[in-house]
Amino acid sequence: MCGILGFVDTPWTGALEPALDTLARRGPDGAGTYVDGGVALGHRRLAVIDLVTGDQPMKSADGRHVIVFNGEIYNFRELRAELVALGATFATQSDTEVLLHGFAAWGRDLLPRLDGMFAFAIWDARARRLFAARDRMGIKPFVYSKHRGFAFASTLAPFFALEGFPRQIDYEGLRDYLAFQTVLAPQTLVRAVRQLPPAHWLEYDAADGRLETGAYWRIPAARPGPVDRGAIVERVDAALAAAVRRQLVSDVPLGAFLSGGIDSSLMVHYMAGAGVRPLETFTVRFPQGGFDETPYAREVAARYGAEHHVIDAPAIDGDAFAASIAALDQPLADPAYVPTHALSQLTRTHVTVAISGDGGDELFGGYARFRDQAADHPRRWWQPALRRLIDAGLAPGALLRRSLWGRDLLLYRRLELGPYRTSRKSQRRYLQPDALAACRPEATLGAWTALASAYGDFDTAALMRADLWTYLSENCLVKTDRASMAHGLEVRVPMLGNEVLDAVLELPAEAHFDADGKALLRAIARRVLPESVWGRPKHGFSVPLAASLAGPWRAQCEAWLAEARIRAPYLDAAAVDGLWRSALAGRGSVRLAYTFAVLLGWLAHHPLAP
Repeated sequence: MCGILGFVDTPWTGALEPALDTLARRGPDGAGTYVDGGVALGHRRLAVIDLVTGDQPMKSADGRHVIVFNGEIYNFRELRAELVALGATFATQSDTEVLLHGFAAWGRDLLPRLDGMFAFAIWDARARRLFAARDRMGIKPFVYSKHRGFAFASTLAPFFALEGFPRQIDYEGLRDYLAFQTVLAPQTLVRAVRQLPPAHWLEYDAADGRLETGAYWRIPAARPGPVDRGAIVERVDAALAAAVRRQLVSDVPLGAFLSGGIDSSLMVHYMAGAGVRPLETFTVRFPQGGFDETPYAREVAARYGAEHHVIDAPAIDGDAFAASIAALDQPLADPAYVPTHALSQLTRTHVTVAISGDGGDELFGGYARFRDQAADHPRRWWQPALRRLIDAGLAPGALLRRSLWGRDLLLYRRLELGPYRTSRKSQRRYLQPDALAACRPEATLGAWTALASAYGDFDTAALMRADLWTYLSENCLVKTDRASMAHGLEVRVPMLGNEVLDAVLELPAEAHFDADGKALLRAIARRVLPESVWGRPKHGFSVPLAASLAGPWRAQCEAWLAEARIRAPYLDAAAVDGLWRSALAGRGSVRLAYTFAVLLGWLAHHPLAP
């Protein structure tokens, strides 16, 4: 796993090395650069495969193509054999060189052949074109800018190191962050920088400045038909085993995150079945009984003879919390990020690669909200009239939820802040008027809504697919990537391997749900895991947020909130302060209060102009 950076005809070629240093934690094992005229590429390496000859940037033998690559290609050996048969000659054992030869042989058609997590860029020196791509689910990040030439990087961090680069807030990114606790692609929180969406490629032509982007893979729609759950379980079991086995390729030690839930426990099961020795597992322990899953994790670890390591959550004090927020390249208000950051720090002292169960809930129907369909909430005769009264200020905003039906109600339930004139969830309560207009509130969660609409009428199958390229890619996977790479730890997610995606995504929604929900994974878990894992209610991996904000994190959050007028003049500082006090008193939204605290804490390290 690595950090990548590049400039094409920008004023910042001379700043390549200091900008590259901002990615040092993503790649602590070495750095490399390539400079040729107006083109500069940089790479920070975390050595995992081909430790001796896998350095980057890597040039083709004829010097035409140069690549920088972040990620792992799990089927690189099969692709290498195909390329050798076509006449390619390899100088290394790395997956990086497979990408280089594969692009030379197949061009853009390389992308559907890849099974892995990746973000890479290839410079064609002869044609003066840059080609880049991101993996199917967006496991690895890629951001770019067309401001004064073309620049790209793994994260936003290098852009903050460039003197003269514009640092204005993107109000549409802010809107989605306040609604969804993360910024959705293609926006970032910096106006001049975009994110490449999952399963997309881009090509920049330096001759005329033309930028073209496109998708090389789409999330499949569900195929209706009878459900033979027994046969499906066998197929999914085989796909998961194959994905885990394939993702164990490594020349350095590896282990597993183990929360004690179904997803991570199954990863340990498949790792043990693949013969991983020694098998090391890692978890976080919270002092509050309702948040402590370590007994279940220990039971799983003991079943498979794993060496288990525990980090105690009291170590996540105010200073550790502040450090985790400072490590973010843009704000993320998922409370699970903080313990993941701490867990990654512990894990890195033992192994370089960790296997995670990320993706299981999104792919296999692990959330009850997926069953809450638009059709379950038909319009009642009096609701349109009530909505008109509320919008006119003739009825209290507290009644807004009762006036909504169908899609509008589902969207309201997903949002912390939305495009409502009067409601506790109204963006108007916390944004200054000019900022509110710039946010285009009517487009709140446009990406999520477009996905849900593309796959059905907000039914279960559509809701599951909408989450894949929004909540999963821009929240869950961002959380894992930023938390782990802050400590030079590579995290792999076999639940999102090609074998698993291909086995699951075309299934009808009813395949995933029975009386207990998450039917396919639970059926496998019943065969191989202790009942304490699959026989209890779902428990997400997070922190006791209200207790943390009222306790060890309170002083730091209040210090950030006190600077709201300076750091974020587009916010209504008095309203934000009132929300914070209300949340501490148990009357307001703790999650929304945390969302503002994280934003202001991040802005303390990454100031942005209005």
